Order: sequence, then structure tokens, then C-alpha cells
Amino acid sequence: MAHILITYASKKGSTAEIAQAIGKELQAAGHAADVVETGTVASLAGYNAVVIGGPMYMGRMVSDVGKFVKRHRDELTKVPVAGFIVGLAAVSKDPAGIAWAEKALHASLAPLKPVAETIFAGRLDPAKLSWFQNWITKKVKSPVGDFRDWAAIGAWAQELPGKMGI
Repeated sequence: MAHILITYASKKGSTAEIAQAIGKELQAAGHAADVVETGTVASLAGYNAVVIGGPMYMGRMVSDVGKFVKRHRDELTKVPVAGFIVGLAAVSKDPAGIAWAEKALHASLAPLKPVAETIFAGRLDPAKLSWFQNWITKKVKSPVGDFRDWAAIGAWAQELPGKMGI
């Protein structure tokens, strides 16, 4: 079985929990899976595949993901890579918002060519936001709540080994 790195950036914890769920699914399938924050990954040595995820804020994927890709670019070109982005575009099912999220994911992972990509709906908890973020959330009438679809996350994770050829 393969040794897979699931690395993520997370501001409020929602993406970290999704990464953990992906790791658990891969472990249940018999793979060794390490779930680690992007900023703490020193090397990709020993990994057969990498899953990279992060949240979308203000129309962009958090910069930690792009920094991770840049820092490990040479190593990442030698293993299959999958990517996911977490945000609220998936909640509204707005085609323009989904296209924007896909564009943000591609920009953060460039120049990599992921074998699998997806957008997951996230969680927006007003208690974890600053007063300014809450003000913006109300101003744009953003949906508030936990919209993560754990079944969809699990299903995507279960498909990864096949898509990654591991």
C-alpha cells in the first residue's frame, strides 16, 4: 500500500477537519496517510502521492497552499497530486462561483497537473470571525452554517488511490 501525504492550510479549522477525514478514509483503505499542515512539511521523501487542500477567502485560495507548491515543486512533479478547495461556492451551486473556485484552485496548484480536483462546501461560523468578517458576511448575505458533506468527502477520498494509480 502507498504512503500518502494529505497537507492542508486552514484558517478556522474547517479545512483541517476535511483533511483529517480524507486521511481516515485512505487509512481505512489500507494506506499509510499523514495529515500535516502545509507550513510544517519539511520534505516529501517517502511519499507515493500528495493531496493538497486549502480554503478560499475573498476569491482566492489562501497563500499557504501556493507557497507549499513553490517550496516543494520539484518533489511534487515526481508523484501524483490531488487538490481540493473549501468554500461556500459549492453551497449556492452558482456556476460562476464554482468556476471562480476552480480557477483559484488551479492558480494555487500551478504548475502542477493534479490527477483529481474538487470543491468542498465548508463551514462559516460567525463565532470564529472578526467583527469585520462578520460585517462583510452580512453585507454580502453569505450563507452561515456547516455545509460540509461528509459522505461526498469520503467518496472523493475513496476514489483517490485509483485516480492516483497507487
